[in-house]
Amino acid sequence: MKHVPRDEFVPRAMKFKAFSNNALPIGEGQTISQPFIVALMTDLLETQQDHRILEIGTGSGYQAAILSRLVKHVYSLEIVPALAEQARQKLSKLGYDNVEVKIGDGHSGWPAQAPYDGIIITAAASHLPPKLLEQLKPGGRLVIPLGMPYMHQELLLVSKDLNGQCHTRDILGVVFVPMIGGSEETLPEH
Repeated sequence: MKHVPRDEFVPRAMKFKAFSNNALPIGEGQTISQPFIVALMTDLLETQQDHRILEIGTGSGYQAAILSRLVKHVYSLEIVPALAEQARQKLSKLGYDNVEVKIGDGHSGWPAQAPYDGIIITAAASHLPPKLLEQLKPGGRLVIPLGMPYMHQELLLVSKDLNGQCHTRDILGVVFVPMIGGSEETLPEH
């Protein structure tokens, strides 16, 4: 994480807070997660250099940039077009060439690139999206905050064993912005 400049991924007005251990607003009603949570979620994936990771919720691109230094390729979906474009430009400008950003609803995942060694969801869902579980390789790991919007949520680790059975483990209580699209909340009006 010390090699990825978090200050490049926050709005100009937030740069003075870029290195604090806090979530920060990035526009469009979204946030960049606090560094502790980014590190924890990354660690839970147990990445390897040959892994292909799906990220749901590109946001500013910071989590994708962190992952890009650890794995072969990161596929990142963002439902908010303005954030997807900003992240795509920022990641390209900073040389994170193994990250591909696409506008799309994370509930559906990115089946064309599946299966994935790991899936990380950076917004809270009310349930585990079944299509994401289908796109996770046997032996893969999925990390997701689960719970109701802006209330207590639980960071959940889902491990898929080699027989395709999923096992879950609660990690800790968190509060994330809600996952939008699919059967979750819709985009706020501008």
